[in-house]
Amino acid sequence: MIRKLKNEDTDKIMDIWKESTIKAHHFINKEYWENNYDTVRDIYLPQSDTFVYDEEGNIKGFISIINSDFIGALFVDCDCQGLGIGSKLIDCVIKKYKKLTLAVYKDNEKAVKFYESKGFKIVKEQENQDSGFQEYIMEI
Repeated sequence: MIRKLKNEDTDKIMDIWKESTIKAHHFINKEYWENNYDTVRDIYLPQSDTFVYDEEGNIKGFISIINSDFIGALFVDCDCQGLGIGSKLIDCVIKKYKKLTLAVYKDNEKAVKFYESKGFKIVKEQENQDSGFQEYIMEI
């Protein structure tokens, strides 16, 4: 079931975020993500509409939408990847929001292909200001 984030879900989704973001972005130093943990938890999450994929009380993934049009996060528990959870989360927000944009690292080829399979198109390539790595801006 997909539902809105509750305050008590924060620790679990941050665990998912930390583990899966380090795995997906192996080309960026792990310390970069560890240093951004508090910013994600204390700034980005509170300003986002976040939805979790909850299976019998076990959160397996989440998606966060900023300003009703930007996908700021989409992460699935590493043990649950490839089971369609990310697709269900994306499908849910595509129905809810009219136009969506996201930024994805160019080197995260698996994520780029996933977003393209969901109908997103690359509209721009740029350098991420924080990390210095190239990213695509994609929209649907």
